[in-house]
Amino acid sequence: MKAKNTSPSRLRVAADIGGTFTDVAAFDARQGRLLLGKTLTTPSHLVQGILQGLAKGGIALEEAQLFLHGSTVAINTMLERSGARTALITTRGFRDIYEIGRINRPDSFNLRHRKHQPLVERDLRFEITERLLADGSVHEPLNKAELEKLIDHLAALNLDAVAVLFLHSYRNPTHEQMVRARLKERLPNLFVSISSDLSQEYREFERTSTVVANAYIGPRVDRYLGEIEDKLLQVNFGGQFFVVQSTGGLYALSEAREDCVRMMESGPASGVIGTQVLCEALDIDHAIAFDMGGTTAKAGVVRHGEALVTNSVMIGGYLSGLPLLTPMIDIHEVGTGGGSMATLSATGALRVGPQSAGASPGPACYGLGGTQPTVTDANLLLGRLDPAHFLGGEMALDLKAAQSAMKTQIADPLKMDVTAAAHGILQIAAASMSHAVKGVTTDRGLDPSAFPHLFAYGGAGPLHASMVARELRIPHVIIPRAPGHFSAFGMLLADFRKDLVRSQFVSLEGVKMAQLRDWFSELEQPGLQSASDSGLQFQRMVVQRYLDMRYVGQEHAVTVEISAAALKSPHKALIKAAFDRAHEERYGRGSPNEAAEIVSIRSAISGVMKKPKLEKIATGKAKPLAAALRGKRRAYFGNAGWCLTPVYQRDRLLANNTVRGPALIEEHATTTVVQPGDLLKVDAYGNLHLTIGFDKA
Repeated sequence: MKAKNTSPSRLRVAADIGGTFTDVAAFDARQGRLLLGKTLTTPSHLVQGILQGLAKGGIALEEAQLFLHGSTVAINTMLERSGARTALITTRGFRDIYEIGRINRPDSFNLRHRKHQPLVERDLRFEITERLLADGSVHEPLNKAELEKLIDHLAALNLDAVAVLFLHSYRNPTHEQMVRARLKERLPNLFVSISSDLSQEYREFERTSTVVANAYIGPRVDRYLGEIEDKLLQVNFGGQFFVVQSTGGLYALSEAREDCVRMMESGPASGVIGTQVLCEALDIDHAIAFDMGGTTAKAGVVRHGEALVTNSVMIGGYLSGLPLLTPMIDIHEVGTGGGSMATLSATGALRVGPQSAGASPGPACYGLGGTQPTVTDANLLLGRLDPAHFLGGEMALDLKAAQSAMKTQIADPLKMDVTAAAHGILQIAAASMSHAVKGVTTDRGLDPSAFPHLFAYGGAGPLHASMVARELRIPHVIIPRAPGHFSAFGMLLADFRKDLVRSQFVSLEGVKMAQLRDWFSELEQPGLQSASDSGLQFQRMVVQRYLDMRYVGQEHAVTVEISAAALKSPHKALIKAAFDRAHEERYGRGSPNEAAEIVSIRSAISGVMKKPKLEKIATGKAKPLAAALRGKRRAYFGNAGWCLTPVYQRDRLLANNTVRGPALIEEHATTTVVQPGDLLKVDAYGNLHLTIGFDKA
């Protein structure tokens, strides 16, 4: 959406749709203040949740200059297998590549292992005669008569979407473009996605999986983004609408409605971007971003001040997931959130998640019909949540309903009291959430001890941050301001971004540096043009360049960032040294004497935008003001048992205030738990710094 007027607008608005809550944040440039709104997600009509959040935050869209949006809709659609009825058209002879996949066996000794399940069943995968060679030249032309017969057949199948993948189309998209044009002409209501629009890399299986995923989620994503756009027009929104990508960067609404896989992790990515900005403000080089919401817990990494990005990901996990060739912030996710249900297995073992009560019916304490106890119910029963002040008092919690659910479903069958059952649920949840952090550190070849800071946010993050830090032996936890809205806040800090890639097989020894520079220049032209066409105002442009490299004889490559100095150098020694270091870091060894080759070249073009400044708070003494103390209530803390615990109002804490655990810090969208032995201090920006007392439970 382009601006309809030239009058100065004062608001930058962001909306983040999660599985349980929808968060809205806006920055008022005139008054220099942040406006926040939070409401339950409305799954049947997603835009309604956004409107309710805007209303709660007192945010007027007609005064907004930018509307930025991210959500979990794309990834939830894929994980829940609730997407469109989709067909796949591919090169003759390659119908089953999507099902065959790779020959690796990720769970070698599991006789019951099940490999990935395609999103398109076999009888909806169709072949057509055409063939390109590896250099993009035409070996066999597209058979147009076959195409017409196939379209006749597709018309009778009640399809919503069609994915098109031809061999080597990343070199020459002509055949795919011809099929798309004909499908659009004859079946205009179909969502059509072609692989050459999504990726310019080799690997047929991964490219097939990516284009099918895009077609599978496309109709739903396109429909709900269209609903938001229509609603913005109805309220006289005169600014620009951009969507957050999985890289944390922004891209145009028109692109998002076609290239849907790029917003697969848009909400969680925004939280990592927010963490990156806070790391810069607090002079922190290495940190873990931990986001716990109502449905899942996610973790990402900031290293050397930059959020780590991966160029391919397995949606649904390594064992049986589906690959996507699309850049995204490296995020690992586990099915443990505030709404995760506690259940007993057939053998009587206590489990937490991955099933979630979501927004409807929600946890038992919501009083909306939920009967299974959840992590939120456990926190309420242990005194960590105030039933009268949940969401600032907007939503009362039903303590009796939580107690009844916990007793009948968990405590009585396990022959334990309600308190022990509730605490057991939190311990299991903390252990599960620690796997999310290990997934982006240990599993990536990174030493967890090199990341001494854990940024915890999301509606449930501050409740569990101290327990998770203890599991991982992380000494320092930081709770940012407005943690329940932090992903939406991170969207306000996002920049325009365009990622480009091209497979380019060449030995490092054989390529000339001038040729390499020319390849990058050619690759980046469409990205620079896209930035220019966006209509956004940039303070500067940043171009980052990468090479996917491997030692000769290897199958898989490592992505290496290439510095400006290395690219300008007439020699390749700096590039080879960077690759050797990256390989050693990832796999434990490098081979400086071995020859290397280039597989792909990549560029990330960012248009850096003016951002809201982090606001400082008033300074006080070590002891909080008496007005900050709301009172005391009984709360349970493991080995320390039930403690009469001080409860503080976060918005009344001042910089330099210090609080020793046990304590509870309440704010509108969450509560921070300060366990016995922990020490909390407030910094100049209002962030809460927890020093973890490992000698206490």
